[in-house]
Amino acid sequence: MTLHEIDTPALLLDLDAMGRNLAKMAAFFGNGPTKLRPHYKNHKCPALASRQIAAGAIGMTCATLSEAEALVSNGITSLLLSGEVAGDRKIQRFIELARQADVIAAVDDARVAEAVAAAARQKNCRASVVVDVDVGLKRTGIKPGEPALQLARKVLEEGLSLRGLMGYEGRLTQPAGPEKDAVYSLAMSTLVDCRSLLERNGIPVEIVSGGGTSTYSLSRRFPGVTEIQSGSYLVMDTDYQKTCADFELALTVLSTVISKTQGERLIVDAGLKSVSSERGMSTIKERPGLRLRKLNAEHGIIDILDAADSCNVGDTIEIWPHYSDATINLHERIYGVRNGQIAEILKLQG
Repeated sequence: MTLHEIDTPALLLDLDAMGRNLAKMAAFFGNGPTKLRPHYKNHKCPALASRQIAAGAIGMTCATLSEAEALVSNGITSLLLSGEVAGDRKIQRFIELARQADVIAAVDDARVAEAVAAAARQKNCRASVVVDVDVGLKRTGIKPGEPALQLARKVLEEGLSLRGLMGYEGRLTQPAGPEKDAVYSLAMSTLVDCRSLLERNGIPVEIVSGGGTSTYSLSRRFPGVTEIQSGSYLVMDTDYQKTCADFELALTVLSTVISKTQGERLIVDAGLKSVSSERGMSTIKERPGLRLRKLNAEHGIIDILDAADSCNVGDTIEIWPHYSDATINLHERIYGVRNGQIAEILKLQG
């Protein structure tokens, strides 16, 4: 099957580039005490998750219950649920997953710990949790120090299995340098200090989870952190590449030129329903004479900067997404490409 045989817009994955990204990250974490637990929310593809685990990842991180359910249904059974679980329906779904696999939930509220424990007792299940600590992102997470210790004690009192701690510092937008190092060091020091506080109070800590693609290379400075949640490294996007140039762009959206104004603009059939513009405009792959200026619902407007780099109606153009998470989420499948041919079709789930 060739690229010309698939309908556009379509999501393409350069399998060779993806493979090199996979191998590079696996090699980095292969021999050290800190392990890789990639974030599934980036690619939402069970087949790619399986390849990450085969390459050495200890499991997957999930942002939502739907993602965790998709992975468990595909035989992947070591999962950290990083998004807080709240409300009876979601807690019941978590307990059902915990009966099937090693699924760990993050908690930052004593009332949630009570509710999870009550639901677990009803199902004769001992659920596992980590205490989510706010290490500077100011999103979810309990305050570090004494509040985190008290929540850990509450988790144990309720009969839950306390596996450890999680603290996500967020995607650091700074390029490599002293400023980025300082922000990351403060966040991870806060998390490691919480580990020490729990252990001094007789509470064992198995897991300390955090980090991401933009800070993966700094993780060795903190041996108290046991796992890193890098996700975007596998397919990459132009936004992440500004803060982490270690990995190749492997993901594109294939589009067809449907209209042309000579010397001015092209219109393609990829718009907001197939390419995210949430964090900025995407880039035309290897075509510096073309610039994606605007996305409408079903149309992309491309300025022709260099007439020599133009094309005609019916031609196809590949777009490098600026934000891969939100772009992948708009599709049902990824076409894996090797040597210009469709080598496999990857289903998205969750």
